[in-house]
Amino acid sequence: MKTMLATLLGCLALSGILSAAESVDYAREVKPLFAKRCVACHGVLKAKGGLRLDTAARIKQGGDGGPAVVAGMSAESLLIEAVTGADGWRMPPEGEPLSAQEITALKAWIDQGAESPTAEAEPEDPRRHWSFQRPTRPEVPAVEGIPLKSNPIDAFLAAQQKERGVVPGPLADKETLIRRASLDLTGLAPTPAELHTYLEDPSADAYEKVVDRLLASPRYGERWGRHWMDVWRYSDWDGYNAEIRESQPHIWRWRDWIVESLNKDKGYDRMVVEMIAADEAAPDDPEALRATGYLVRNWYKFNRNVWLDNIVEHTSKAFLGLTINCARCHDHKYDPIAHEDYYKFRAFFEPHEIRTDRIAGQPDPLKDGLVRVYDKDPKTPTFLFERGDEKRPVKEKALDPGLPRVLSQGKFPVEAVNLPSQAYYPGTRPFVQEETLAQAKADVATQRSALAKADRSLVDTTALEAIARDPKPAQEASHKAAAASALAARAVILARANLTAVEAKINADRAKHATPPAADAPSLALEAGRAERTAAVAKALFDLLTAEQAFDSANQTSPVSPSFRPGKTPNEKGPERTLKSVDLPAKQAAVASAAKQRDEARKAFDTAQDALDNGSAVYASLGTVYPSTSTGRRLALANWMASKENPLTARVAVNHIWLRHFGTPLVETVFDFGLNGKGPANPALMDWLATSFMDSGWSMKQLHRLIVTSQAYRRQSSSAGPGDTNLAQDPENRSLWRMNPRRMEAEAVRDNLLHTAGTLEDKLGGPDLDPNTDLASKRRSLYFRHAKEKRVTFLKLFDSANATSCYRRSESVVPQQALALANSPIAFEQSRILAASISRDLKSVPAGTDNPAFVTTAFQRVLGRAPVPEERAACENYLTEQAGRLADKGGLHPFTSGPASTVKPAADPAQRARESLVHVLFNHNDFVTIR
Repeated sequence: MKTMLATLLGCLALSGILSAAESVDYAREVKPLFAKRCVACHGVLKAKGGLRLDTAARIKQGGDGGPAVVAGMSAESLLIEAVTGADGWRMPPEGEPLSAQEITALKAWIDQGAESPTAEAEPEDPRRHWSFQRPTRPEVPAVEGIPLKSNPIDAFLAAQQKERGVVPGPLADKETLIRRASLDLTGLAPTPAELHTYLEDPSADAYEKVVDRLLASPRYGERWGRHWMDVWRYSDWDGYNAEIRESQPHIWRWRDWIVESLNKDKGYDRMVVEMIAADEAAPDDPEALRATGYLVRNWYKFNRNVWLDNIVEHTSKAFLGLTINCARCHDHKYDPIAHEDYYKFRAFFEPHEIRTDRIAGQPDPLKDGLVRVYDKDPKTPTFLFERGDEKRPVKEKALDPGLPRVLSQGKFPVEAVNLPSQAYYPGTRPFVQEETLAQAKADVATQRSALAKADRSLVDTTALEAIARDPKPAQEASHKAAAASALAARAVILARANLTAVEAKINADRAKHATPPAADAPSLALEAGRAERTAAVAKALFDLLTAEQAFDSANQTSPVSPSFRPGKTPNEKGPERTLKSVDLPAKQAAVASAAKQRDEARKAFDTAQDALDNGSAVYASLGTVYPSTSTGRRLALANWMASKENPLTARVAVNHIWLRHFGTPLVETVFDFGLNGKGPANPALMDWLATSFMDSGWSMKQLHRLIVTSQAYRRQSSSAGPGDTNLAQDPENRSLWRMNPRRMEAEAVRDNLLHTAGTLEDKLGGPDLDPNTDLASKRRSLYFRHAKEKRVTFLKLFDSANATSCYRRSESVVPQQALALANSPIAFEQSRILAASISRDLKSVPAGTDNPAFVTTAFQRVLGRAPVPEERAACENYLTEQAGRLADKGGLHPFTSGPASTVKPAADPAQRARESLVHVLFNHNDFVTIR
C-alpha cells in the first residue's frame, strides 16, 4: 500500500497539480466534493458503516471503523485509504474514481489540520423537503391596494412584488386581451364577430363572459388536450414500414378521451385514475378504457424492461414531479429514494399487458379496435437488478409493490379486483353476440342463395345435355353443375349448423355469466357443446365432399389425351401418343395428392363423428377469455396519486397549467420537484393553488378561469423601456409584474393560418391522419399522426412536441420557420382565400377602390388589431405599387420549383396585391406571437 501511495504522490508532484504550500479551503473545495460524490451513501438518509460525510465534525467523528480522518496525518486516515483503494476496495464504489486532483486536495486538507468552520450547520433531513410535505392552504395576504375580494392570485403576487420593490404594469388593451385568452384557451384567435361583440360590450363582466364562452367551446379540449399530450408523451404507433415497434395502432382513442375529458371538465384526479387503471376502476366502460392508452403508449417490441422503465420514469415525472428513474441503478443521489424503491414502484406495473378489443361494427381488431391494458399474470415477479443490469436480477427476493418511504409509511394496501364477465370475456358483450349471430344468419342466407343459383345452373345444363349435338361437352358441364349443387347443399347444412352452434353458445354464455349463474347453465353448456360438435361434423362432411370432388377431377382424362388413364404409357397406340412423357409423373403426383387429401378428410370426418356423442359441455368461446381478476396494484397506486394525501400530484398539475398560461412555471424544473430541482418562485401561491385545485374537485376549468381572470394574466406584456425600474428589480419577471409574450406552439401556427382564412374544419376526433397530407388537410394539427419518426414537417419546424419526452416545449428561432411561412403552399393558399373573403365582404369593385378599409380589416383578421398610422400608410402604398408591378406582365416570372398550389393567384393585379399583403401579415411577428 505504501509503495502505491508513494507512486501516486510522485505522479501528483510531477504534474504540479497542487503544491504542499497551497492552502485548501474546506467550504470551497472539500465540502462540495463530498456532497457530489459521497453524501448519497454517507449522509442524513443513509449513513453506511455509521459514517457521515456531510459536515466536518461528522467526518472527524467517523463511523464504525473509527475516525475517518486524522488531522495532520493523511497517510493514517481511513478516508484516504478508501478513496485511493489502498486496501483493495475503492470509494465511491460506482462511477468514476476521484481524480488525482481531488485526492490531492483531500490529502492536503487533512495534512493542513482538516480545518473547518466552527459553526457549520447540520444539513436538513431531505425528507423534510417542501415538496414532500402535504400542501396546506395559506391565508391570502392582505396587501394595500388589493381589495379583499379580488383574485387571490393577485394578492399573493402583490405581496411578492412589494418585497422586491416592483410595481405591476398596466393592463393590456381589449384587443390584445381577447386574442391572448382565445389563443390560450382554444388555440384559435377570435373571429371578427367575437372581437366585435367583446369590444362593443360595455358590461363590467364582458371579459368574464368571453372566458366562460371559451371554456365551454369544444375547441378548449383540443387546445389543452395537446398540452397534456406533451406531458403524457402521446405517440401514435411507430416502426419500420408496417412493422410496429413502439406504441400501438388505434391509440388515437386515448387522444380523443383526453379531449373529451377536458371538455367535460372531468376531474384531474379521475383522469389520473383512468389512465393508470381504468381496467380496474371501470372495467366494463369502453369509454374509460381508452384512457389506458397512457400505458399502451410505452409498449416496446424488443425489450419489456425498456417498456417498464419508461412507465416508471415518466409516470413519476408526469404526475409526481420525481425522478424515480435515477434510482434504477443505485440509491438516488439527491432524493430519499432507495435503489429498491425503483423496483417496488415498477412492481405496480409488472403484471400488465396490452390487448386490442373488438369494437361495434368491426369484427377484425387489426383494422380497428380498442387498444387497452389488462393484468395478464399476477404471479409475474419483480426483481431488483444489480446496478440496473437486467442480466443480473436478484432472484432470491421478489419485491412487492410499494412507494418510497418518504411518500408513504407502512405497507401499501393492494386488493385484487374481480372483473365483470364483459371485461375478461368480451364475447359476452351484447354487440359481439348480436353481430356474431347476425353474421351467422347472413352466412345461411348467402349459402341458400348460392344453392339456388347452383340448382338453376344444374337444371339448365341438364336441359342443354338433352338437346346438344355433341353430348360430351354437355355431359361434362352437367357433371360439374351437379357437383357444384351437391357442394352448395352441403354448405347450406354447414351454415345452418354453425348458426345453431352460435345460438347455443350465446345462450350458454348468458346463463354461465349471469349474476348469479342461471340454474340451467350446465344443461345449456351441454347443448352448446353438442351443437358445436354437430357443426364440426357438418364441416367435416363439407370438407370430405370437397376432397372427393377434387380427387375425381384430378383423376379425369388428360386434356391432352382424352383416353389417358393412370397405368397407360405414352408408347401405347391411339390419341394418347401426343402426351409428353414428362406429363405422366406430374399427373400421377396430382392424383396421389388428391387421394391423400381425400383420405385425410375422411379420417377427420370419422373423428368428428366419433366425438359427437361424447357428452362434453366444452365449447369454443366467442373470442379470447382473459383472466377474471386483476391484481389491483395499479388501482391502488392511482388512488394514492389522486389523493389529497399525496403532496405532489396537485402541485405538479398546477405548475404545468401555470406554465402554459404565463410562459414560465412556478417551479422551474417541471418534472423534478425533488432536492435537485428548483424551489417554487412563490411557495405560498403554489400551495394555495394546489389546495384550491383539489377542493374544487380537481376542476381544471375552474383553475383556468381563476388564472385568466386575474390581473396578473391581464397585464400588458411590454415594459416602459430601458428606464423601467422593474427591469432592474426583477429582470426575469419572476413576480409577473408584466405578461410574458411567447410564440405560438407549432400546432397553433398552422391551425390559425387555416382558421383566420375560414377554412379550418371543426370536426372532433377520429383516426390519426397521415402526416404527409398536412398541406391538403384542413383538420386541426392535433389529429395528425405523431410519433418519433412520424411528424408533420411544418409542425416540426416550429418545435412540435418530441414524442419521447416533452414536459416543456422548446422555442427555437431558425430561418426555416420564416421560410415555411413565406414559401409553403398552405401560407400562399390561405392568403389568397382570406384576401378574396375580405374583398367580398367589402364588396370591392374594383379591388383597389377601398384599400384603407382592406388594410384595416386584414390587420384585424390576421393580427387581431388595427394598424398604427405608419403601418397603414406603408400598406396602402404597397397595395398601389404592387398592383402596378403585377400589371406589368412582362416583368413577371413564374416559379418553376416547389409544390403546386391548389389555389391560384387572382388574375386582377389589385386583388393579387391584396393577396401578397395578407401573405406579408401572416409572416408578421405579431401573427405567431401571443402577447
